[in-house]
Amino acid sequence: MTLVKYARPAFLLNRSPFEAVNRLQEEVQRLLEAPLSDFGTQFFNVWAPALDVYEDKDNIVVKLEVPGMKRENFDLALHDGVLSISGERKFEEKRQKAAGYRAERFEGRFQRSVTLPKAVQTDKVSATYRDGILTVTLPIAAEARPKQIVVGAE
Repeated sequence: MTLVKYARPAFLLNRSPFEAVNRLQEEVQRLLEAPLSDFGTQFFNVWAPALDVYEDKDNIVVKLEVPGMKRENFDLALHDGVLSISGERKFEEKRQKAAGYRAERFEGRFQRSVTLPKAVQTDKVSATYRDGILTVTLPIAAEARPKQIVVGAE
């Protein structure tokens, strides 16, 4: 048996490991930006805006990031503990004669549904739209709130 000295592959010479990781990250990003990854938005014209759900002392709050829309373009429904938000964003300008280089803003219909973690007071639900953020405030029902139990003496 003969021993052969290890030779580092030529593509690794004089390169830091971070450069290889950066190249891999760039390649993954390029693949994600390929036309196939935009299949839904190109062919079905759908998008899903970012959504946050959190609970404070008295409310469940849902925030949806939907810049460029008007209040009248939203439809909200609450049924069996599920909040459904849908809408449609349309852009006014048409670029039919312009050459496009990049398009990242979505337009078209969207729908998001959130199963609420607790019962809410449906008659007191409110929604506001400001600075591109739709905020839905759902007051927690009294029966769903924790109750303080006092221990009495015998």
